Formats: sequence, C-alpha cells, structure tokens
Amino acid sequence: MTATPMLGHVALITGGVRRIGRACALALTEEGADIVLHARSSREEAEALAQEIEARGRRAMVTLCDITNEAGVEAMFAEIDLVFGRLDILVNNAALRGEEPFTDMSYARWKEITGVVLDGAFLCSRAALRRMASRGYGRIVSMGGVSSHLGAKERAHVGTAKAGIIGLTRALAVEFAATGVTVNCVVPGKIGGKRAATAGKGIAGMPIVGREGVPEDVSEVVRLLCRPASSFITGQTIHVNGGLFLP
Repeated sequence: MTATPMLGHVALITGGVRRIGRACALALTEEGADIVLHARSSREEAEALAQEIEARGRRAMVTLCDITNEAGVEAMFAEIDLVFGRLDILVNNAALRGEEPFTDMSYARWKEITGVVLDGAFLCSRAALRRMASRGYGRIVSMGGVSSHLGAKERAHVGTAKAGIIGLTRALAVEFAATGVTVNCVVPGKIGGKRAATAGKGIAGMPIVGREGVPEDVSEVVRLLCRPASSFITGQTIHVNGGLFLP
C-alpha cells in the first residue's frame, strides 16, 4: 500500500501547470494532497492537468490570477477557503525570466520580473500564513534561482528577485517558527527540457554529474520539504543543480 502522508492536505502551486510546477503538483498528488493549480492565463493546460490529478484520486481546482495584484490574490485565497476550507502547503513557483543588457533594461521590465517573482511570493505567502499560523501547521517552499548565486549577464532583474526570495524565506522561517509552519527555498539549476521563449539562454556550462536536470529532480526535494515529517527543516536554501553551483 502506497503511503500518503499528505492525505487531507491542500496544496497551492503557483505557476503550477508546466515544467517544475507541474512536476510538483503531481508529486504532491502522489503524497495524497488535493491540489490548487494556479496559472496566469493557461486555463486549458491547467484543466487538463486537473483532470490528470483527479484521475489519480485527488481533488483539483484551477484558479487564474495575476499574483502581483493584491485584490486578485486575496480573491484566489477566498476561493480556496470556499472550495477546500483549508490550505496546508504553498509552493511559490510562478516566475518570469528574460535577458536584457542592464543599461537597456526598462524600469517597467524590471518591475514586471521582480513583481511576479518577489511581490507574488510576498502576497501569496502573507495570505497563506494568515491561515496556516492560526491552525498551527503549514509548509511553504519558494523557488530560488541559480543565477542569483553564480551571477549571469543580462539577468539582473531575475537574479535580484530570486536573491530576495532567500531573504524572505529566512525572515518568515524565523518569524513563524513557533507556529508549526516551515519555510524553505529550493534553488533549481540547469533544468533541461522545453523552456518558455522568454526564459532566455540560461546558465552556461554542464553540472558535474554530466547531465541536465529534469523537473522531477526538483519536485522530489519539494515533496520532502512538504511532508509532515519534515518539521525540523526550516529557513534553508537547498540547491538542486547537479553540482553546477557548490555553496
């Protein structure tokens, strides 16, 4: 019999439709969680994934939201309250990427990238923590970026936003440690497969393991951190990059 330690739990994955988000949704489904799939506009893909989750015996809900919009985020969480009545897990995965020379980078583009990555994580984490802390349990995992550790040309907006995720993770881990909520950061690096056109060229070089990663390499770590048994892991930044970056 397959263990389902998250049975009865509800997990929200922002940007939960493709690549790492999709892998996280399916991994947490295997653990027994019901899934809220967030997307900005990809309803058709989200509905298809929701059907796949339901075929595996779990409940799934699709929500479209601009996570840089405070009212929109509050409405999304109110919808989750209405449908499920609880939220146990938040995976802050939604992101925008791009590459522009710094001196040509517009302020609007800077705000667009940092808004989705950092402001979105702030708004979603705040809404989640208002629910989790009062119940005495929760798991928050946010996605960092290896470019904020290695440095990368033409990615100042991405690197800065992802570095901010680490600061947010540590601050929330300390502030909410006594409430039963853990907060951690997972930093993927050199994850292969089909990338969005806006993702750019990415980081050069091959990891020391001799291959690129796959989304499931990342989702396995997220799965671990979201388990009830992982209550002694908080405030951590965990790299999943095949040795591309060695802290």
